[in-house]
Amino acid sequence: MNKKVSVILTLCLCFVFIAGCASGSPATASTQVSESETGATAEPEVAAGGRESIVRLTADSTPILDPATHAGNSTSIAYVNLFDTLVFPKGDGVVPDLAESWSVNDDGTEYTFKLKQGVLFHDGSELKASDVAFTAKRMITIGEGFAYLYSGIVEDVTADDDYTVTFHLTGPYGPFVSTLCRLYILNEDLVMKHLGDGTYGEFGDYGKNWLLTNDAGSGPYVVTELVQNDYFLATRFADWHMGWDGKENAPEQFKIIYGTEPATVRTMMSTQTLEITDMWQSPESLAALDEVEGVDLASYSTRLVQNIFFNTTLPPTDDVNVRKALSYLVDYDTLIDVAFTGSLKPIGPVSNFTSGHVDTTEFSYDIEKAKEYLAKSKYADNIGDYEIEFLYTDVAALEKVALSFQAACAEVGINVKITKGPWTTVQERVSAANSTPNAVTINSGPQFNEAGATLESQFHSKTAGTYENCSWIANDELDARIEDAMATVDQEERYQKYADLQNYIVDELCPSAWIADLVERVAYQSTYIDWPAAQATAKGEIDAYLMGYPFFMPDISIYTDK
Repeated sequence: MNKKVSVILTLCLCFVFIAGCASGSPATASTQVSESETGATAEPEVAAGGRESIVRLTADSTPILDPATHAGNSTSIAYVNLFDTLVFPKGDGVVPDLAESWSVNDDGTEYTFKLKQGVLFHDGSELKASDVAFTAKRMITIGEGFAYLYSGIVEDVTADDDYTVTFHLTGPYGPFVSTLCRLYILNEDLVMKHLGDGTYGEFGDYGKNWLLTNDAGSGPYVVTELVQNDYFLATRFADWHMGWDGKENAPEQFKIIYGTEPATVRTMMSTQTLEITDMWQSPESLAALDEVEGVDLASYSTRLVQNIFFNTTLPPTDDVNVRKALSYLVDYDTLIDVAFTGSLKPIGPVSNFTSGHVDTTEFSYDIEKAKEYLAKSKYADNIGDYEIEFLYTDVAALEKVALSFQAACAEVGINVKITKGPWTTVQERVSAANSTPNAVTINSGPQFNEAGATLESQFHSKTAGTYENCSWIANDELDARIEDAMATVDQEERYQKYADLQNYIVDELCPSAWIADLVERVAYQSTYIDWPAAQATAKGEIDAYLMGYPFFMPDISIYTDK
């Protein structure tokens, strides 16, 4: 089962989630996949009671459909429904999906998967090991999206026969199987039929332009239509290999609608032309939606932690004692109450919801502690000569963080300059050490359910300059320890190394202040929609997912007669 953490669900304010959700602009404005290619029909079934069997969601973008090039929220929702993966994330681990079983050699460098036979792509052709090998090699070659999970780790992928595929690694990599929930399998023949001009030699553009808006999967839903910056529509795939027994109430269609404007969203919810809202609704909007008859709020986690990253190369945050002082100048409890309602207080860099998390040294709002650490720093006598720049995106919840931090710093003689900008500006600023501010608040989470996913993406020097790692730690010991942990095949031993790393990062380096273990909140039509996240919310619990997976449509029920 999904890991659950009981919390008191406060229903008054909400955080607007912004980090890591940017995706590129499509080359094609609109596409419609023909019925002959996919077996999908454009019109939803209408039940006898008159309600369409469709789940509609709002989002801040429409999806891009190439799993090798993009990773974002609406895109991930599309991926998990259009494509199958070798394994499916469940609870603290994974369960078989396309793979019936797998084995690893003695030194942990070869993983062999036996595939389920008879799995059909949406065009009716059979999924085989060669498709898996093609997908993995394509992703690594393109090097975008989720490719970082495999680049430098996977040396080769071979189709040993039609139903056996082997991944040859450059060395042992303990969590390898867990990462495969992000390897969305493509139909090789279909992609190869749609190559365009490009830079990949005989592969042209590797089908990138076509896959921006077209379907080459085998998952439970098929693309019906995608109009960028308007909507995405998908229809149930009757021949999905997992079958629909016990899932008869799953929607015949689902639709991602571009737009988060509160008045529009409320009108759609009131008229039952929208089933689930986006998580970017303001606290006021959520409160108003909760007053609509038949509408309730649901909460879930995608293991995001809101961070204040400190630039460890820029005075005065190049001093660990200054960084610890700043960590004691964050009013954690108040910010969770007024900015990140319903969220948990993180105790360390890894989300409480992530497998392998341990509680580390806990920071609290303590002016005297902050003064104590400032006195230990090399800037003890001239801290007032420095101006600390605090950067955030133009979001109300994050403005509360910036203003609170500025006021607390003033209490100990630290000058804070607040700047804000759009997400693209933040990404540009943090891409180089000399342009990264002293402090920047961003949220990030793991792409697979292990603490190592966070440790590697946020603290290994190879990811420096990304939005997930803008502390600019250049620490050979830390790199070596992360690499050693990830190379450890035995899970118990690997998790112990994760625990030691979390304590080392907090106690010895303190590259960030961790403000909130974020909980995402949405409104939904509770009279005729049932889904796991809502069931957990009703029991006062929070279900944890990987990005996109809260909206795995076969797990959602719509009752057309209510």
